[in-house]
Amino acid sequence: MNNAYQRLRAFASRVGPWGFPVIYIGWAYLFWSPLLAAGNSVWSFPNVLLFLVGGASPLLAGITLTGLTGGKERLRDLLHRLIDIRRIPFRWLVVTLFFWPAFDLLMAAAAYALGITHRPLGIAWEVITAPRALAFLLLLSFVFPAVEEVGLRGYWLDELQQRFNPAVAGLINGAAWAIWHTPFVWFPGYYADTTFSPQLWWWLPSIVLHTLLIVWVYNSTNRSILAVLLFHGMMNFSGELLGLAPEVFPFMLLGNLIAATAVVIGSPGLLTTRKAR
Repeated sequence: MNNAYQRLRAFASRVGPWGFPVIYIGWAYLFWSPLLAAGNSVWSFPNVLLFLVGGASPLLAGITLTGLTGGKERLRDLLHRLIDIRRIPFRWLVVTLFFWPAFDLLMAAAAYALGITHRPLGIAWEVITAPRALAFLLLLSFVFPAVEEVGLRGYWLDELQQRFNPAVAGLINGAAWAIWHTPFVWFPGYYADTTFSPQLWWWLPSIVLHTLLIVWVYNSTNRSILAVLLFHGMMNFSGELLGLAPEVFPFMLLGNLIAATAVVIGSPGLLTTRKAR
């Protein structure tokens, strides 16, 4: 038993950062493939079980590889970075909570001014007063990102940043994240209770650009998983609560490109290779 464990640890060290995307994407697609042919909603039983088991892949890959490459000490560090809010300076807490509402309102205003839509917002006041709808929105907005961020950023981004500068690491990280998300557009009923209806041509590049913003937050908060969880969750929550019109989302690709470019140019550290601490 001990020999098998040591061999697994040695193998995990040899494959470096490239073992994570294999487990991350492979595990998810294994369980999600039947859903693509399903005629009923992804939220129906037993489809929801297949979705959730497959969706656990970033958490499973992250925890497994963290344990194999760093043992209990690295696992404790992972947990600490997930729950310790003291790692987040106040100004960065403000960024994590208010960046996306401000960005969404700016994009809505620009879309209105440019004539893209005459009703860019439809604030979902009814969601706040409907416990079931609010619980579902909070689940999609924050619980699912928690599963993603532990592995994707808490483990894999560190591994990538030991070999590449943060901007390149973010592009690699984001590309895998986009591939993982691709089947969502074909899952029956996945977005039925949301205003979001993604198309791959604008959604996948947006995911990659979002990752560069997440890297910016992650590195600026002493590698806080909690910070990027809140940042990621607010991205989801803000769009739904504000009720962004479908026409606004493709337009936001340009906004994401401008924001990500500004962050990379304005943060020299994103272009400097450094060892993860």
